[in-house]
Amino acid sequence: MIRQPASVFIIVFTAINIVACLWLMWWTARTRVAANDASEDSATTGHVWDGDLEEMNNPLPRWWLGLFIITILFGAGYLTFYPGMGNFAGTSKWSSAGAYEEQVAQQRAKFEEKLASLKDRSLKELANNGSAMATAKNLFGANCAGCHGSDARGAKGFPNLADKDWLWGGDEDRVLETIAQGRHGMMPALGSALGEQGVKEVASYVVSLSGGKAPADWVAAGQQRFAMMCVGCHGVDAKGNAMLGAPNLTDNVWLHGGDFDTVRATITNGRDNQMPAHKDLLGDTKVKLLAAYVLSLSEPEMHVAN
Repeated sequence: MIRQPASVFIIVFTAINIVACLWLMWWTARTRVAANDASEDSATTGHVWDGDLEEMNNPLPRWWLGLFIITILFGAGYLTFYPGMGNFAGTSKWSSAGAYEEQVAQQRAKFEEKLASLKDRSLKELANNGSAMATAKNLFGANCAGCHGSDARGAKGFPNLADKDWLWGGDEDRVLETIAQGRHGMMPALGSALGEQGVKEVASYVVSLSGGKAPADWVAAGQQRFAMMCVGCHGVDAKGNAMLGAPNLTDNVWLHGGDFDTVRATITNGRDNQMPAHKDLLGDTKVKLLAAYVLSLSEPEMHVAN
């Protein structure tokens, strides 16, 4: 849709061109009449080149002049009835801004009607509704793909939503809560508390939990330090705590990377991740659609034969 300053420019520019065309027709006709009055030889303009090459003063063919006049009249009429740019409405009371707003209102009404029909359905019912999932996929693309990717498989620092590894729990209520209320996950910086060698030892132990290689003496020392500093969040078995958003350290799923250097950096400097709340932005029904879509990606069993 053209913005109002551009609309004013286009309307004024068009009007000036119409007036200029009328003036040009009047001026050329006036010049020809003046030449006829001033000279008996009315077929020329009086301009002569190379001694005998004269410029003729013939009028435009009538059909050509007629088309020119029709074009001017059409342009003036169209500009009067349908300026149609921005918020300017001509005598027809139509404008591109008005038409756009009307179409948006119609589409929004249809969408809200569709959402109303889905409001009371369960997540499993939504997951098995093709139309609902098509809407949810569009919602995901508009609101979530910027962080989690169009395929929902995430990126470094943004969780993969297509697997079964959930930082805050993967049941329906927890996923709904995560999308609606958002999450704030924080790993405290332990570099100053552990010291450089202590960080290396804990990092070695953490890497070893998921099958990584590390010096045995560092792993043993790291296990002891882990028991003192880390079990409060990650648990004695290091399998994490969904209530705190503390990840499972025994699998091979890593939000920021599972190599030794990255784990060491995480322990030293900590991490601070924010999942924004979407309830106020999207409303309850859209949040339900997103939850059903996300769960359907990681739980194919949600799809049942209809």
